[in-house]
Amino acid sequence: MSKEQEYKELIKENLFNTLSSGFIPGMGIHKPGKVRDVHFTSDEIGQPIVMISSDRVSCFDNILSRQIPFKGKVLNLFSQWAFEQTKDIVGNAMIKSPHDNAVIQKTMNKINYEFVIRGYVWGSMAEDYENGKREFCGINLPDNLLRYQKLDQPLFTPATKAEYGDHDINVSFEYMAERLGKELSEKLRDISMKLYQRASDLARQKGFIFIDTKYEFGLDENNKIYLIDEANTPDSSRYCRVEEVQKFEKIKQEMQTDQYKNVTELLQAKPELKIKELSKQFVREVLIEKGYKGYGGSGTVPELDDNDVIETSWRYISLYEELTGNKFDFNTSKNIRADLLSSLEKEGLIKHGFTLILAGSDSDLPHIRSIQDELKKYNISSSAKICSAHKQPAACLKIIEEYNSSIEPVVIISIAGATDALSGVASFHSIHPVISCPPDKNNYISCIGNPPGSSNSLILNPKNVARHVAQILGQHSRKYHDIIKKENHEKIQKLEQANK
Repeated sequence: MSKEQEYKELIKENLFNTLSSGFIPGMGIHKPGKVRDVHFTSDEIGQPIVMISSDRVSCFDNILSRQIPFKGKVLNLFSQWAFEQTKDIVGNAMIKSPHDNAVIQKTMNKINYEFVIRGYVWGSMAEDYENGKREFCGINLPDNLLRYQKLDQPLFTPATKAEYGDHDINVSFEYMAERLGKELSEKLRDISMKLYQRASDLARQKGFIFIDTKYEFGLDENNKIYLIDEANTPDSSRYCRVEEVQKFEKIKQEMQTDQYKNVTELLQAKPELKIKELSKQFVREVLIEKGYKGYGGSGTVPELDDNDVIETSWRYISLYEELTGNKFDFNTSKNIRADLLSSLEKEGLIKHGFTLILAGSDSDLPHIRSIQDELKKYNISSSAKICSAHKQPAACLKIIEEYNSSIEPVVIISIAGATDALSGVASFHSIHPVISCPPDKNNYISCIGNPPGSSNSLILNPKNVARHVAQILGQHSRKYHDIIKKENHEKIQKLEQANK
């Protein structure tokens, strides 16, 4: 059996042993990304920030329905290797990696730009060029370039860093300098170019071409620049083999015949000349082959089949091994989610279980605090949000949908007085158990009158609510059951002592 066959069999065994989400409510303020979920343990500069790399794949601004086994792990390994190879150029925010899919970095004042370096006429830039565009981020290119052609000098083409769900916008160096300051902008440009050159040299030594990439930076409390997030991964960069680029000579010869308007037209006639990338581009091409129109395409994004998923994972892993010289370790838990949570709990980052308290009004704050005090006795983390099911139905639904993506066990406690719609809405839309605990113990009829499909339970006493949460979460972590057993034992001892 060849190495490729062996690896693909291992990938096949883990087709659904993947992380579809990296959201862990108990780990702090959550900022979702297309692939990573970032958790801020504090907003103080220098404090830990935990980044969970899921196995999601995003193409054309859409998160696909299938995950890629081992993808999150490969991205983390790539970044750690790149950070180590470039720390003489610029420091990085990396602290440690407690799990294959998790890295801990220092919180920085993030610079909200992506620093893109392009060494070739490739990707979206090639498409724009073939459509007549010649100015890119304030830089004018000549008229005689072709797709795949190496540029005389790499281009620095920064872009504004958009929030999740929005599009990044390419800007000129001058635009960025007006906002960040010329001195800082020049430093960031110089560091980006040096990082690109280092990565290009390392890739060339292993028989690869480093086509383009993007970096992100932050500043510490002394305004010192640090490389953050990721570096030189197949998600943020393009690679191809040296022998693939040799096809460009044949492309030039064909284009000299003047039979084709541009290289894209040539490739439609002679697809064998297409240069094979080792990056996320493979997934984009699969979707296009399945009929999707790319950026701006309408309709449902096609699903990847098992072979597409296996091939993508294989390409990521093989690129990692060949480029870094490190062997990929397939030894992994058969339940990656449970293994991740266990690792983070050992690190002291989570308590393995979380309670979301949904209240219908700010008048419920004393009741919220009472419940949270009882939860603390079981060492259960919690957070409270005010949301009226009657007045803010969309906002309530958004909160519930976010917590549905949690990979950490969650219990929801619903607090609403008078006519309780919150319990019904929460228990119908949530995948997590919902407990109703109204602030008025004598007014609870509406909590148990919800229609079929709403599955909330009713507990009136905050102490009993906390105990029931501990019983539920104890199915995932025995420590909660141990606390209940200890509590029971102490109560029985008191009774026995009173009897004596």
